[in-house]
Amino acid sequence: MPETPPRSSLPDPTATGLLWRPAAMGDLENWAGLIAGTAAVERPAWYEKHGDLIHILQSTTNDPRTSTLLGFDAQGVARAYGRIEKKPDGEKATGMGCVDPQWQHRGIGSAVLAWQEEQTRERFARDAAAGHPSHQPRLRIRTEEQHQHQSALLERRGYRAIRWFNEMHRPLSEPVPQRPLARGLEFRPLEPSLYEAVRLAHNEAFRDHWGSELRDEESWRFTMEEPTARHDWSSVVVDSSSGEVAGYQLASYDPVAAADRGFKEGYTELLGVRRQYRGRGVGQSLLAEAMRRFADAGMDVASLDVDSANPTGALALYLGMGYAAVARSMTWEKILQPLTS
Repeated sequence: MPETPPRSSLPDPTATGLLWRPAAMGDLENWAGLIAGTAAVERPAWYEKHGDLIHILQSTTNDPRTSTLLGFDAQGVARAYGRIEKKPDGEKATGMGCVDPQWQHRGIGSAVLAWQEEQTRERFARDAAAGHPSHQPRLRIRTEEQHQHQSALLERRGYRAIRWFNEMHRPLSEPVPQRPLARGLEFRPLEPSLYEAVRLAHNEAFRDHWGSELRDEESWRFTMEEPTARHDWSSVVVDSSSGEVAGYQLASYDPVAAADRGFKEGYTELLGVRRQYRGRGVGQSLLAEAMRRFADAGMDVASLDVDSANPTGALALYLGMGYAAVARSMTWEKILQPLTS
């Protein structure tokens, strides 16, 4: 049996009315039901589903025994959830979670957040002890602007909003723009033979993006295997002379979200252009090709999410292609005190 790693103290069952433990494979349906039930009330633009939870439990970078938390009522129904994720050499941890709306306003969200903070401090300490770079612990959590109860909780616990993002839509009822590739470039389908080259191109393209970290093989495999991924709607731009990846667009479609939101969206999960190919219209060509594929598949809108202060001019690119902001989210951050030996 593998040695069980040390873990942060769990929330108090007496104070919260819930029994707490890490998530396990046997919890998948219960866990997914909690998230979906919360989403049905709070209506976020996106939420984690069954396939995402499997990836969380399969992670070797973030051991689910120390990075996940579920709270169960007396009948064994999951009512609250929290987790953190962090790369071993990363400068931040990211937190996610939810509380069943019927169990909110009882201090449970505060208890989950306190656990996330403690686990973040422990994770930074463990990574430093293992020889990775030592950083001041910091936890980041992203919320949608509409969820004022989440913002209020974070503010009370000393978080501050440090970055804003726009969800953008482009109606596909309008004509798809024609943006042919520049001479010497060609479209290729996203196939397994290109996965690694696209990963490396992504790491280069996003090196100057705020908050971005290198995608390792595990996280990229999860991206490629994401249940909502549509590789047939994705595309890769390749330099015809060298075979190098110049840019890429990774698309997805979530039928559950379509039913919830009342429209079908082809979603651009990732769009990147390597530095040496910027300024040649590659981004516009990728977006136009994505729109064409989305429209051919019967989608109502093309959608994406963009950092409002993106240094590569992505916001201007999307506005120029007919996208408009429809919602906003923000990233909150708290600097934590490191553990003392």
